[in-house]
Amino acid sequence: MKFMFLSHLTSLLCVTSIALLLASESVGEELRAAAWPSFQNGGHLSVSGGALPTRWSAEENIAWKAELPGYGQSTPIISGNQIVVTSTSGPNKENYYLVAFSLENGEKLWQKEFSNPSPIENTTYVSRAAPTPIADDAGYIAYYEGGLVVAVTNNGDIRWKRDLVEAYGAIASRHGLSSSLEQDKDLVFVWVERSEEPYLAALNKSTGETVWKVEGLGSTSWSTPRLVPVGNTLHLVCSASGKIAGFDPNSGQRLWQFDQIANNTTCTPIPLGEGRFLIGASEGRGEAAAQTDGSSNGVIQITKQDDDSYTADFAWQAAKAKSSFGSPIVADGTAWFINRGGVLFGVDVETGKQTSTARLATGGVWATPLQQGKLLYIFGSKGTTSIIDMPTGEAIAENSLWATQEDEEGEGSSNAIIYSAVPVSPYLIIRTGDTLYAIEDKSSS
Repeated sequence: MKFMFLSHLTSLLCVTSIALLLASESVGEELRAAAWPSFQNGGHLSVSGGALPTRWSAEENIAWKAELPGYGQSTPIISGNQIVVTSTSGPNKENYYLVAFSLENGEKLWQKEFSNPSPIENTTYVSRAAPTPIADDAGYIAYYEGGLVVAVTNNGDIRWKRDLVEAYGAIASRHGLSSSLEQDKDLVFVWVERSEEPYLAALNKSTGETVWKVEGLGSTSWSTPRLVPVGNTLHLVCSASGKIAGFDPNSGQRLWQFDQIANNTTCTPIPLGEGRFLIGASEGRGEAAAQTDGSSNGVIQITKQDDDSYTADFAWQAAKAKSSFGSPIVADGTAWFINRGGVLFGVDVETGKQTSTARLATGGVWATPLQQGKLLYIFGSKGTTSIIDMPTGEAIAENSLWATQEDEEGEGSSNAIIYSAVPVSPYLIIRTGDTLYAIEDKSSS
């Protein structure tokens, strides 16, 4: 199944989709054939095809649920009839899992287990199987924050494994690593932004061999590298606290660096075409110097100079809009940011002028929002999803995936967290730490 931009999107997004396709020819048709082959679908977050469900609860419109081994924070990827997801278990995260489920009924199809080369205490303060795998015609490639990269066939048979700790030394990082994999047709990009000697590397997808390895950014990050179209080329853009850099994906050469930004540790760059990308900055965990305005949230423009070098700078900066852990997205000509308190900001993507604001029932978000037509899906980390009618800014539904219990202060609480949501008709797949939920509008079945 191939996701395309809806015909009624704004002319900006139509131009963007064309630019993305032209600049991404090297990615190959096999990647675009997968329903959801990577984290954030490579930045393509507008969904077409069958309509997504708009009503559900713990008892209503749940097509199936699947329990996961251990716990994980990665996004499921979908190719063919398989949902593939990672997780970890053990007091020191000794065990890593790569598991495939049937899209049709949630039945477990196969499971692979691996040893963590960098055991560390399994707590809520460190990432737990946070990096998202990738899918292509050959199968799947998974990366675990302990330094293991493994490639399997579509049936789960091992193709190759790489122990990055053995190759390049121990991995230690504040709160662990969360960077997901990015890919083009031949290479998979692995970002190890560890505390000492961080690096960015490209591995051959067929063999696992290192094609190039360069110095990382040397700053805290839990975001993911993203291929951003710039003219007829692609830049591999990495965002870490206080700096963003663009690299040549073929050689690893650093093409530009931008440092007029702060608190940009968690949000992944979202490509907009014509050398532009949307960036968000969080006021979440670890951001002690969080800004009171939104000046580190906005659109950055990459520009080629007369001497063939590149520079990057803000095309516009938000006045108030800020992000939580989830990345902002562009939908219906508007950049949408959700802050830690669940306030949704709408900002005109051309001018940077704020057009709307609304407080949602979601609270903060970890999952990236999705767009279906004129609807915007906001997945609150604590289980409530708000569905927004973008032209009016009104919520048409507030869906709770599980019942909450009131704490002593009367506020809803739950131990479960929504980490990601993936659309594949007729389902909306929601992932918590230990469960997959397939939501389906059964009234239209």
